[in-house]
Amino acid sequence: MDKTHKNIEYAETIALKALEFLLDNEELKTEFLSISGLSAEDITSEFKNPEFLGGVLDFLLQNELALIAFCDRVGIKPEEPLRQRYSLPGANYDY
Repeated sequence: MDKTHKNIEYAETIALKALEFLLDNEELKTEFLSISGLSAEDITSEFKNPEFLGGVLDFLLQNELALIAFCDRVGIKPEEPLRQRYSLPGANYDY
């Protein structure tokens, strides 16, 4: 995958929008915090971390209903978060 600066910035933008989407939904927020082992305060210090942002997309990619709702909300195709996940560190190529 091409990891140019522009691609990484776009991937981070998609991940930040995904994080906002998760935090706006109490059920998804609770599940994300539980699975990640993070607290709400941790998110404040981690949201600029590319590895953390990759984890946000990983979480979203494992929940098809949430993924579709997110993509509808931000106006992107459902395959776009996966495509952008590959631009961030720690991507698993076995989705």
